[in-house]
Formats: sequence, C-alpha cells, structure tokens
Amino acid sequence: MKKYKKYIGKNWYCFLLGPLFMMLEGAGEFLLPFINADIINKGAANGDIDYILEKGILMLVIAVGMLITGVLGAFFAVRGSSRMAAGVRQEVFDKIQTFSFGDIDRFSTGSLITRVTNDLTQIQSFTQSLLRGFFRSPVMLMGALVMSFTMNPGTAWVILVVVPVLALAIFLMIKTASPRYTRMQKQLDRMNTGIGEAIMNQKVIKSFVREEYEKDKFQVINHRLMEKTIFALKIMILMQPVSALAVNLTTLLVVWLAGRQIMVGSMEAGTLAAFITYLSQALTALNFLANIFLQGTRAAVSHQRVCEVLDTIPEISDEKADAKEKKLQSGSIEFRNVSFRYFKDSRLPVLDRINLTIEAGSTIGIIGSTGSGKTTLASLIPRLYDPDEGAVYVDGVNVAELSLYELRENVAVVLQKNTLFSGTIAENLRWGREEVTEEEMVAVCQIAQADGFIRTFPEGYHTEIGQGGKNLSGGQRQRLCIARALLKKPKILILDDSTSAVDTATDASIRRAFREELSGMTKLVIAQRISSVMDADKILVLEQGAVAAFGTHKELLNNCTTYQEIYDSQKDREEEQKDE
Repeated sequence: MKKYKKYIGKNWYCFLLGPLFMMLEGAGEFLLPFINADIINKGAANGDIDYILEKGILMLVIAVGMLITGVLGAFFAVRGSSRMAAGVRQEVFDKIQTFSFGDIDRFSTGSLITRVTNDLTQIQSFTQSLLRGFFRSPVMLMGALVMSFTMNPGTAWVILVVVPVLALAIFLMIKTASPRYTRMQKQLDRMNTGIGEAIMNQKVIKSFVREEYEKDKFQVINHRLMEKTIFALKIMILMQPVSALAVNLTTLLVVWLAGRQIMVGSMEAGTLAAFITYLSQALTALNFLANIFLQGTRAAVSHQRVCEVLDTIPEISDEKADAKEKKLQSGSIEFRNVSFRYFKDSRLPVLDRINLTIEAGSTIGIIGSTGSGKTTLASLIPRLYDPDEGAVYVDGVNVAELSLYELRENVAVVLQKNTLFSGTIAENLRWGREEVTEEEMVAVCQIAQADGFIRTFPEGYHTEIGQGGKNLSGGQRQRLCIARALLKKPKILILDDSTSAVDTATDASIRRAFREELSGMTKLVIAQRISSVMDADKILVLEQGAVAAFGTHKELLNNCTTYQEIYDSQKDREEEQKDE
C-alpha cells in the first residue's frame, strides 16, 4: 500500500469511517437472530404479545440502524476508493508523460492504456470491497461463533470443523487463480492494441478493402481473451457452489444434532432457528472474505503492472543535467561520433559514427533513401532518443546536460505524422504557445501558406476540426502543423518530410517565406524531393545510417553519386509527367 499511502492520507476519513460503519452494520447482523430466538422461545411459546411487540420494535430499530450504517459505510468506501484510484491514475498518466519514445515502445501503447484504465479499475474495486467487507466480515464471523457457543456449545463445534476446511479450499483456489489473471491481463493488452490500430487506421483499412480481414483478426484476439477470461474466472465460479455445499451440509448436520436435543428438551426451537442463522452468517462472512482475497489476487496482478510504470526510470530525464539553467542563444548543432540502435543488440546501427557541424541560422536539407536514418538523426536533437555512442551538442552544450524543458522549448519538430487535436484551428495553433495574439497566428500561417485556406472557412481560425484533423486534407494538416511549430519561436526548426502532401508551388512558397522571414532560425528540412532542399545552405546525404556527403546542391551534383542518382531519377519522373 506504500504506492497509495499519500492518497489514502488525503482521504483518511473515508478509510476510517467506511470500515467503522460497516462493522456497526455487521454487529447488528448477529444481534437480530439472538433477539428473534427470544421472541420464539419466550414470546411465542408463552403467547406473550407485549413481549413480542417489545422485541419486534427493538429489531426494527436495529434494522434501521443497520440500514443507515450500511449506506454510510458503502458511501465512504466508494468515495475513498474512487479518490485513491483517481490520484494513482493521474500519477501513472503523469509518469507516462515523462517517458521517452523508447520507454513507450517497450511497454506498447495498448498495454499502457490497459494499465491506466482496466488495471486501476481492478485496484479501485478491490479497495472498495476491502473497505466494505474486510472488517465487517470478521465481526460477523466472530460474532456468529461467540453467539453460537453462548447459546449451545455442544452443537457449535460443527462450525469450527467446517470453517478451516472451507478456508483451505479457498486458499487453494486463490493460489491457482493468480497466474491465470496475469495471462488474462496480458491478453487484454493485446486486444486494446488491436482495437487502437483498427480504429486509428480506418482509412487505410477501407482503401484496401480489408474490413473482413480486420474482423477475422479481431475475432481471434477477442476469442483468446474470452478463453483466458473464462479460464481465470473458473476459480471464482467454483467459489459459490463450494461455499453453498459447505453451508447446506453443515446445516443438515446441525439440524440432525439439534433435532435430537429438541426431542429430549435440551434445546428450544427458537435457539435452533438462531443457530442455523449464525451458521449461515459465519460461512457467508468467510465466503465474502474469500471473494475479497480472490479479488485481491487479481488486483495484485494489476498493482504489479501499475508499479512497473511508476517504478520505471525514464531513459531520458534531467537527472544528470549539469547545465539546467543554461539558456539557448543561437541554435548551432554538432554531432560528435554519434551512433544509435533502436534494438540495442542489433549488429548494424541505424546511425553509424555521425560527425556533423551545423551553423546557427543555416538551412540544412537532409535527404536519403528510406531507412537511411534521416528521422532518427533529427530525433536525437530534442532528445526524443539518446545516442548509444557519441553526443549531440546545441550551442556547444551536450543536450544531455540541458534541461528537457529548455531544450524542447527551443527545438520545434514537425513530425512525419501530422497530429492535430479536437478543437478549433486557433486552439491547435496555441499548442505552440498558449499566450499568442491572433495577429501572431495569422503571421505564422502566412509563412506556412495556411492563412489562405483557413480564411475560406466560414468561421476562419475558429473553425472546429475533428480528431486528428480528419476534416482537413493532408496538405492542410501539414501546413497547420508547421504554423504551430513556428509559433514557438524556436531556435531550431526540424521539418520531417513535412511538405510531402503539398504541391510543388506551395512548397516553393513555404521555402521562400522561410528564407525571408526566418533567416535567424536554424532549419533542418528532411525531404524525399530534391526540389524541397536544393536551395538549402547545405544538404546532408545519408546512406545506410552514415554520412555519404555534405555540401551545396552544386557540390553534390559534382561529387556525390548517391545524390546524382536521386536527382536524375526525380528529374526523369518530372519530365515524364510533363509529357503526359
């Protein structure tokens, strides 16, 4: 419970009053049969109506008290468990926000969603059951045993025999259930991942007419989850029949023993009725405790999975930063003997001994074949990943020594995947900087060539866009993402193939605006089209993770075979398109 201590402390009264009220309700449970036995033995046997009414009113008062304490106990149990779960859920979500790309890749998105949702729901449900029953059930169990021995010690020994046997059976069930719950939760991870992929990629699925394939694929995942769920919950299914069997057999034994005593006059009928009720209460309390322990077994699995997230030390953090207070001024970049692997046991690196110097304020084009390491190279600058060997320097300072906030606040990245959020265009742009005027928004949108199409919408910058910008074209989304990045006023701007969906004329306009308006900003432009980078100050050519060449467009045409081949193939393609 150490992980939840601070949230329990904030809501201490719930964790105190919930069990207290439930214990008071439980106390009423074992008082009622005793009074009822008195009514039968003394009131009904002697025809004493006044005695029956007096005891009946007392039972009514106790029942009303049980109702009030039961409702209050349940209220505080729900309140305390919900607030605790909300606090832990927020902490887990906050921790995920500190994860690097590598950390997220290691857990998988589906698994993290399951941990924030289903796993924490299991912990919340267990905590609620704990507050409602863990203290109430022992009170009922002990109360029933004490009252049974008080009323008839000669028959009460039956309960002492049955309770340990049932407890042993429950222990074996719990021991069997734990690994099954672990497998069930892992399969739930897989299902959430599958659902997420299918929903996020509906356009691709429909364009390739793969709906039936996805249905069949999900059916397999769903069926496996069903099988593992049934396999895990079989234990809980057994719990109720086993407990019912124990209650029924014990009741028969008690009736048989007590019947003989009634016949010889050593036990009254009311005592027998109360005794059977106490027997039922004792076994019901034990059964309730068993269900709590079974639920706890599942919650323990979920707790372990949540702790894996909370205990993860992010690969990238400010912990070892020696220059946290350093403020970036110019935006120069240097790669010193940088190598990187996504899978650390891979034989071939994604980036291999990169040495590169980029002057502040310059425009650098980065080009190369698919898989040559262009995006990876750019990702090392804002520390989305850390190099395995070597170091990246910004303003002459190792990025590992800078605070992540200072570094990322001054490095704007427009990724290959253009991500927009539900809300207005203005709200999406303000992700770049919250405190921004409409004039500033218009200015950066003009640079990104987005102002024109925004003004065609009836509500302009206040136009609502769907999740992911689904009601915008690919080129429009790209231009909005560029504008959002520019609003940060970064020292370094990285465009990762960010104009691939716009036409060549718009691409040229964006590049011209960059030259005229953003001359002091260091710009890295990753592109597939040479036309997008040919007017850059220098162009970096990557080949299989290594630097093939670095120079101007003219220099590369004369000296770099790889660049010449890319240029010639694109030129031939453009000529073919013109002929058509």
